[in-house]
Amino acid sequence: MGISKHLLFWSVTIALGGFLFGFDTAVISGAEQAIQSYWSLNAFQQGFTVASALIGTVLGALIGSIPADRWGRKRALLLVGILFLISSIGSALATGWVMFLVARILGGIAVGGSSVIAPIYISEISPPKVRGRLVGMFQFNVVLGILIAYVSNYFIGNLFEVEKAWRFMLGIQALPSLIFLVLMRFVPESPRWLILKKGLLDKAKRILVIISPEQADQVMAEIKQSATKINNNQKESIWNRKYRMAVMLAFLIAFFNQFSGINAILYYAPRIFEMAGLAKSTSLLSTIGVGLVFSIFTFLALNIIDKMGRRKLMIIGSIGLIFTLGMISYTFFGDDLNNRAIIVYMLLFIAFFAFSQGTVIWVFISEIFPNKVRAQGQAFGSFTHWSMDALIAFSFPFMILKLGGGSTFLIFGVMMVLQLIFVVKLMPETKGRSLEQMESVVEEAVAVSVA
Repeated sequence: MGISKHLLFWSVTIALGGFLFGFDTAVISGAEQAIQSYWSLNAFQQGFTVASALIGTVLGALIGSIPADRWGRKRALLLVGILFLISSIGSALATGWVMFLVARILGGIAVGGSSVIAPIYISEISPPKVRGRLVGMFQFNVVLGILIAYVSNYFIGNLFEVEKAWRFMLGIQALPSLIFLVLMRFVPESPRWLILKKGLLDKAKRILVIISPEQADQVMAEIKQSATKINNNQKESIWNRKYRMAVMLAFLIAFFNQFSGINAILYYAPRIFEMAGLAKSTSLLSTIGVGLVFSIFTFLALNIIDKMGRRKLMIIGSIGLIFTLGMISYTFFGDDLNNRAIIVYMLLFIAFFAFSQGTVIWVFISEIFPNKVRAQGQAFGSFTHWSMDALIAFSFPFMILKLGGGSTFLIFGVMMVLQLIFVVKLMPETKGRSLEQMESVVEEAVAVSVA
């Protein structure tokens, strides 16, 4: 089915939150060594500096459902944009290490909040047949943000002295933050939120007609039927026994997503390439290749995710990640470190990750929880994702120092073997089903796992 120009514009605008998410996540890779030198940080302080944004991200993911449910998806995303703007300016102008940490934590809160609210919003306005593609657009913008951050870091690193370059690297994010805030003025509220939280049927109907005139009545009827099962005066928790399968699915996909080692590579890419024997300037240039491959394969995945389905992409990706992580580990264990092989295997790793779980995670988590607890479920999945991310980012320098590259990447490879087992045994397929039908999809997964 076609996508209306209004729906596409709204989805692209919301997905810009993903661009800010990706940019903020990756920009530190080009600045972290200069920051370590500027404030004379030891290994612990350096790990904490890189992980500081992730502390905020965990907090943002944990509380992101509160403004999304109370104030609406749109207002919550406006708050996210403001936090991104404050963080970029504060990081660039920081006069002390503590001030820098505070600014990075605020940016982290924005990242965590966007990872909760943006996928929810897009999933709630998207027809089932294109939902994977549109929610996947959020992830595409995440990796586009990563790519632009790497390109920006490379050129700024070559244009300015080290003492100044890191400030420009972090401060330039203010520009896309302003663009996001301006465009958000033209985005409506989620029609499902208007119906389920505010009872504004006429306003929601007008938005649904713009999205799809042919399906508006049917979607309206499904949402209203769902609303009859919901008592908004009664608080319901995702920890209710009936949601345990959805909670487990969200936890496992988020857990394995981070224990692939993806963000350790994204945050420390220049350092890893230098470990492989590349010069500093060459290692910065190589990170652009990482971002480019990430973008290309995410784009491929979001164009077939609604045809192949979420589960098949995860199976293909898991097998590819097991192979590439195994080869990275093997290369690091070798007597003569082959820097060309490291680059090739690293780029293959990025390709398989982008084609599978990189695209699937935010789509899948945004789908599997029922309407009443969707924001809570998304917050839980994002909280798990970012908690594991913070753990990996904080511990990666120590793992490399104590275990070496071979053992570190071998651990990530073993985790992907466990992920493959999870996907084959437990993960249900969600393509082509309306959000109101997802409860039965998860119940079917429970029945299969028990059998």
